[in-house]
Amino acid sequence: MNFTTFLALKYLKPKRSVASAIACVSVFGVMLGVAAVIIVRSVMTGFGDIWEKKILDFKPHISIVGTRSNVIYGEDALAGKLRKIPGVSAVTPEIDTRVLLSRDGRVLAPVLIGVDGEDLLKAYRIGPPQSGSFDLDGDVIVLGRHAARQLGARVGDEIVVYSPKTLVSDDEVFLPIKWKVGGIFSSGQYEYDSGYAIASLSNVRDLMGMENGVFAVHVKTDAPTDRAVFGRVMDECRKACAGNASAPRLISWQDADSELFTVLAVEKNMTSILLMLISIVALFCVMNTLLVLTVQKTPEIGLLKALGFSKAQIMGVFMKHGLVQCTAGVALGLLASWGVLSNLQNIVEWLGSMGMQVFPESIYGLPEIPHRVVFSDICWTVLAVYFFALLASFIPAAVAAAKDPVKALDE
Repeated sequence: MNFTTFLALKYLKPKRSVASAIACVSVFGVMLGVAAVIIVRSVMTGFGDIWEKKILDFKPHISIVGTRSNVIYGEDALAGKLRKIPGVSAVTPEIDTRVLLSRDGRVLAPVLIGVDGEDLLKAYRIGPPQSGSFDLDGDVIVLGRHAARQLGARVGDEIVVYSPKTLVSDDEVFLPIKWKVGGIFSSGQYEYDSGYAIASLSNVRDLMGMENGVFAVHVKTDAPTDRAVFGRVMDECRKACAGNASAPRLISWQDADSELFTVLAVEKNMTSILLMLISIVALFCVMNTLLVLTVQKTPEIGLLKALGFSKAQIMGVFMKHGLVQCTAGVALGLLASWGVLSNLQNIVEWLGSMGMQVFPESIYGLPEIPHRVVFSDICWTVLAVYFFALLASFIPAAVAAAKDPVKALDE
């Protein structure tokens, strides 16, 4: 151990002074800042994983839509080509349109998905029905649980369905029809359970006054999050669509929900920056500790300079002193974040027993707070703290190195 390191550690010995109290506060502040950033980023990463999974379970991974018109023709032949592509798990020609549903004076305007019954469970991983069944034969409609609740509908009740063609057609009148509620599903996400309904492709085609064609061909893949595999599947789908007269274009799930993932990323980064201010404030305390220490150790600084210590060595003593405080705070912060994340659900339940509803399952639809620790988040947090620690230690170290040894010895 060189002398500058020895001296920096020696100065850490607790004494009954203001500097010692400030040093303890500094270490505690760094600990809180590091722990808060890691905990919040882990929880937000967990929420991002949950939302991504629910999106991938419910929505298509690749949507093929027409560019020359809203309708794609030759959908069966196109679907046959797409099903032969390695990595494709399901292909569903669909008509997705917003309709008006009415029952006993209650009105709702969900997106109605027209899909063949045999493809429903392959393309939409929504689990078993809450009630009823997912059999789409006959004049049947399947509702999300929140949509059913808003309409006051149960399995077997009749729902009046109004075609959107009523609003856009001047020379034809589309009368409302009645379908029975055949089943109620729950995807675990409010947006889908309240904003979507499902019926057979043939019934929705009749509702729209169409003889053939679909609005989109949706593709589900085996590895939507693997960039290399998903990119290859996208290229194969483009080749399969090349001969279709409707000139279809492809939309990936990342493009379709890009705004949502952008918002999540921005919120995660902004929250981390705001929480990092806790560590920055604590590092100002580190700087104050070092400034007080330079005043207390002025005679020693003068003696070291008289013995031939260089300015760089004097600066090294105080910068190492600040970095040791920072390292202690970082180590305690990592331990604190691990402890909190390991017992996160127990902490939430304990706060709930105290009357503080931190994470009500009825609102979020999740039994516990999701979280996932990302190693890069830890590295980013620790590096940011050390960067600011170097800045905070530099000024007091420069002040100490700039002292005149003659004047310092006289003090």
